[in-house]
Amino acid sequence: MKPTVRKEVLQQVESIMAQYCEGCFLHRYLKQEGGRRLAHRFCISQCTVGATLKEYGKKLI
Repeated sequence: MKPTVRKEVLQQVESIMAQYCEGCFLHRYLKQEGGRRLAHRFCISQCTVGATLKEYGKKLI
């Protein structure tokens, strides 16, 4: 993968995380109720934003 393409993908990931993930009420609630692992598992497996981030991650590999 070209360094410029990689840089663009990383910028898109950062933009998505800044827009949707920072201050996420659901993540904060799950972290309080069930712990960090539960909140992280939810974000990766059930959250639509997490699924989008997974796709970007596959592009980086």
